Amino acid sequence: DKFARTGVRMGDLIRPGFVEDQLPAILEERRQALGGTAEGIKAAIEICTRLRDRLEGQIVDTRQLLNRMHDAGQTLLFEGAQGCMLDIDFGTYPFVTSSTTTAAGACTGLGVAPNQIKDVFGIFKAYATRVGSGPFPTELFDDDGAKMAKIGNEFGATTGRARRCGWIDLVALKYCIQINGVTKLMMMKGDVLSGFETIKVCTAYQTDQGVMEYLPYDIASEDIKPQYEELPGWKEDLTQITDLDDFPENFKNYITYLENALETPIKIVSVGPDRKQTLFR
Repeated sequence: DKFARTGVRMGDLIRPGFVEDQLPAILEERRQALGGTAEGIKAAIEICTRLRDRLEGQIVDTRQLLNRMHDAGQTLLFEGAQGCMLDIDFGTYPFVTSSTTTAAGACTGLGVAPNQIKDVFGIFKAYATRVGSGPFPTELFDDDGAKMAKIGNEFGATTGRARRCGWIDLVALKYCIQINGVTKLMMMKGDVLSGFETIKVCTAYQTDQGVMEYLPYDIASEDIKPQYEELPGWKEDLTQITDLDDFPENFKNYITYLENALETPIKIVSVGPDRKQTLFR
């Protein structure tokens, strides 16, 4: 409806007479195209009437609101939904969602100018996960993958579906940093990797066309094999650590390795869900 220029917007609900005079005709057109009943239209109008009466004082032009706040010197933090690789334009199409999930979505979705954005924070896990179908070159089908899923409680927050788990993929991560303009990184779930003898890091893809260190047009091909570098793991429990200096040396080395490879500073390291387990570097 949006792209057909026939969509109903939230602001339409509070326009005088819209719900009573215009909405019935719009819904009747939908009913004829998609099926439904006259009773269904009546019920939808009743719902919209209740919503209008309840929300009328809360519906505002968010573009104006946010820009007024910005002009007044306030700090604004925008959070995008879902992962970068699910972006409708730059994700692993067609295994993507229906919206812009990159940092650019803050501009197109909120009406904030690109030159007003100061920092872009890239949030990633110490390993890789994916919900549902789609390409996942570093996916693990062994005990290591099952261990990550169990310790990390890897189930979709909305759908409840089990997430697929694998080693971190620097090819995909560099791609995400580039298209989002990431200035600072935040690494989550470092504690999940405790107990692994060796930590693997995908640094390139082996393909029929040779070794690729960049994300190819199509990564769904079975011919793509991850190339790994191996780093020594750590056995210590990280969840009780509140001082960066107390991190095991091998975990520190893992962070440093990622920083150097990604050429982007890792400013936050999380070792658990509690606020106290979020450490600033």
